[in-house]
Amino acid sequence: MISDSQRDVQTANLEGREAALRGHPVWLIWVVSFGVWAFVTLASVVSIYELYHSTGGSIRFLDLLGLESSEVLTYFPITPFAFAFAIRYPVQRVNWIRRSLLHLVGGLAFTIAHITLRGLTPYGYWDAQIRGWICPVWDSHAHAFRIQWHIFRQLFFRSVVDDTTGTYVAIVLIAHAVSYYRRFRERELRTSQLETQLAKAHLQTLKSQLQPHFLFNTLHSISALMLTDVPAADKMMTRLSDLLRMSLEDNQAQVTTLNRELEFVNGYLGIENIRFEDRLKTVIEVAPETLDAEVPHLLLQPLVENAVIHGISRLSSGGEIRITAERDGPNLNIRVRDNGPGLGSRDGPRSKVGLGLKATRERLETLFGIAQSFEVRTPVEGGVEACIRIPFRAHQAFRTNEIASKDSGARA
Repeated sequence: MISDSQRDVQTANLEGREAALRGHPVWLIWVVSFGVWAFVTLASVVSIYELYHSTGGSIRFLDLLGLESSEVLTYFPITPFAFAFAIRYPVQRVNWIRRSLLHLVGGLAFTIAHITLRGLTPYGYWDAQIRGWICPVWDSHAHAFRIQWHIFRQLFFRSVVDDTTGTYVAIVLIAHAVSYYRRFRERELRTSQLETQLAKAHLQTLKSQLQPHFLFNTLHSISALMLTDVPAADKMMTRLSDLLRMSLEDNQAQVTTLNRELEFVNGYLGIENIRFEDRLKTVIEVAPETLDAEVPHLLLQPLVENAVIHGISRLSSGGEIRITAERDGPNLNIRVRDNGPGLGSRDGPRSKVGLGLKATRERLETLFGIAQSFEVRTPVEGGVEACIRIPFRAHQAFRTNEIASKDSGARA
């Protein structure tokens, strides 16, 4: 019986091997094999040729090339099979004894395949009697095909140590290194994907916190008017339904345009204007080039709501909320300011961070990391100002339209 832990190990090994094989196309392995052994062959030919000339010896370059090709380049056709075998049967801590014996057999098979290929070349074996190279499968005297098994036996015992320990083991080590690297990269990719999924879930959770928070506060305002001004409360309900419709349309979106966000805030301010009447004044100063900038959905509404509840509602006279947006090089600066009592004043302490501001800060950190800043401060003139700095990015739909217009202009 196989335990659950052993089954998990086997499953992980199989997935790792399949991933490693998927990451390396068959043609690429053959090309690399040929390139490596061709390079080794040429390097060996040049080195031996120079050595002969430096010692006063003489040898024909083509003979030397044929000899080294017979001995070295014949590794090329069998290297991809050895590589695939090593990937398929990796040596691990739980099976190193069995797999070591298996690869010992693989090394012997590798040697047999190598000497077989060498035996098919004219430089397969040095015959001391005729002082020349012969082909072990060809009888030069009878000019007929004949396998000389005693020559293959001698080639096997001469080559088995070098082929097994010097070549086959090196191929196995390279295959293991490549396999481990591929699995390491796959693990990194899976970790990155998991982090992305967690970030999306975190953003969705924060956003889902903002929606009922805004809804409950608005319903509380409507409830307060029901006893004093029923028509105004009814009008607020109508505006709230329009606002909820807009919210549901963008329910799955984490990012929208600043223009769309301003439409949502205007809908919210329309509700608050019914409640405060002439006591609430709104000023919006937004640079035209920032309207298509990407901003998090429900970014402005919590800031404006915070200004209304903790700022304007504490004033007996008229209050003002000012929303500004401008581009500063690669950044987009957004400010929401009110002329309320300010932070830590006796009229209304605002030092406590509410749900809306906390969720907004966490969303900005999750979406933009260190490329953003969020600060709530008291200006010299009084009141409270929320300052946001995020990277300026044109919305995808705007970029698509811009590219299309440029293309049409170029065609014209």
